[in-house]
Amino acid sequence: MAELQALELLSEHGCFGGRQRFYRHASAEIGLPMRFALFLPPEPKALLVFLAGLTCTEETFTMKAGAQRLAAELGLALLMPDTSPRGAQLLDEAKDWDFGVGAGFYLDAKQQPWARHWRMESYLMHELLPGVQREFGLAAERTGIFGHSMGGHGALVLAQRHPGAFRSLSAFAPIAAPMQCPWGQKAFQGYLGGDAADWAAHDATALMLMHAKSRRPQFPGGILIDQGLADRFLAEQLHPEAFEAACAVAGQALTLRRHAGYDHGYYFIASFVDDHLHHHAKQLCA
Repeated sequence: MAELQALELLSEHGCFGGRQRFYRHASAEIGLPMRFALFLPPEPKALLVFLAGLTCTEETFTMKAGAQRLAAELGLALLMPDTSPRGAQLLDEAKDWDFGVGAGFYLDAKQQPWARHWRMESYLMHELLPGVQREFGLAAERTGIFGHSMGGHGALVLAQRHPGAFRSLSAFAPIAAPMQCPWGQKAFQGYLGGDAADWAAHDATALMLMHAKSRRPQFPGGILIDQGLADRFLAEQLHPEAFEAACAVAGQALTLRRHAGYDHGYYFIASFVDDHLHHHAKQLCA
């Protein structure tokens, strides 16, 4: 059974009848201390994981999205992990990464110097998620996932790579086809090397096309994606239309909503986060 080693409560705050907590623990998978935030509603019915984007931490969504009020009403516990390992002495190797030092991308790196600590997929799926489910009595079969930008990529990919781990799925402005964009290409080259098969195994659009042969949608309740049309990263980095086309081929129900006037930031997320919470509660709490 997964356990969270040396779990330390850093702070706790009353919030809409529940408790907003911040934790630190020693991670066996990462080999470094990791932090996460956890909102526990008064009566938890299900668990919803949020993966944040480039340059963010476990605090970003927790403090900016305004999700706790409705989450408390719906009975959704919210788990917000950090995006990346912290504290590894890799600044010289990472100094030319234009999107931040060693952004985690929610995968297990194969290339040096990253392979030792950059194991975000194993950390989330084999350590943090089952550890939190066990520690706080949250049912594994009532777990959903969503995310933003790099975290939207992580949510779409992990949900497909781990069938059955998540019952519901959504994203805000995800990097939906990382093999086709500069952010994804740079991260995949640095973390995974030059093998296209390794890249495809962590690309949401490529994974959806792989599943097209089965004609059995992984998410019968549908996937929800919100995208702002004033997002400066939309054309070059995000490519939601590629994922939309792949879902159509695979027979996977997808609601892709495009919003005029909204950009890539947390004002956009806060504007539509209630819709995502309802989307997940409908599938997790029924």
